[in-house]
Amino acid sequence: MSAVTTWSARRAWVVRATGLAGVVGMAFTVWLGLWITPPDKVQGNLVRLVYLHPPVAWVALYLAFGLAVLGSLLWLWPRTRNDSWDRLAGAAMEVGVVFTALTLVTGSLWGRPTWGVWWAWDARLTSTALLLVLQLGYLALRRVASEPEPRARRCAIGAVIAAVDVPIVHFSVDWWRTLHQGATVLNANLSPTIHGAMAWTLLLGFVSMTLVFAWMVSVRYRIATLADVAADRSMQQALAERWAEGMPEAPVEEEGGVPAGVGP
Repeated sequence: MSAVTTWSARRAWVVRATGLAGVVGMAFTVWLGLWITPPDKVQGNLVRLVYLHPPVAWVALYLAFGLAVLGSLLWLWPRTRNDSWDRLAGAAMEVGVVFTALTLVTGSLWGRPTWGVWWAWDARLTSTALLLVLQLGYLALRRVASEPEPRARRCAIGAVIAAVDVPIVHFSVDWWRTLHQGATVLNANLSPTIHGAMAWTLLLGFVSMTLVFAWMVSVRYRIATLADVAADRSMQQALAERWAEGMPEAPVEEEGGVPAGVGP
């Protein structure tokens, strides 16, 4: 098996260690968030969702889309065009769908006791839902039957266009009057509104969720690589079989070196 489809022992160890560190970090985040950190003066125990919802949204909005757009732009630029960038963009976007859906779910869990409804057509919520639709549309583009290069081109362009919604989601609470509260960490003044044990727990949640995302993208990228190699080998085998079917059979020689059916 080629080096493209196999991981070195070091790389496999790094990927496993990254995933394990992310899972352990998330377990500590849940433990700290539920039993160690104090309740908020205003939101009470509801504030404990802050250790999960913002880290999930961080991955969905910035890491997943940032990596997908980077891979797409590097594929679109002729000097760096390579199938690996297309696979990276696809893997990041596919994992990003999971985190965007989790962002909406955790946001609804937070909104029900805060706003009194599971869903409100708030600017932040609506633009995030639109982001999920754009991600699903990107994945649909990847599954349209086509040659690899045209598919990669339309997917790269689609990822760049879909990324326009990311700043809209980010600045929606500043541009419009919304129910959603302002940014806790990534605000305009870069002054976090959370401190002490709560801040450290939130930081652990960000780091752990980032590690989980890196592990998921690495595994998904390898699966995509194996799928592409398998498809290429199947194509080569099919072409070889068609070529063999079109080749004329060699005449069978009889005793004496005279081909069958040939005589005086």
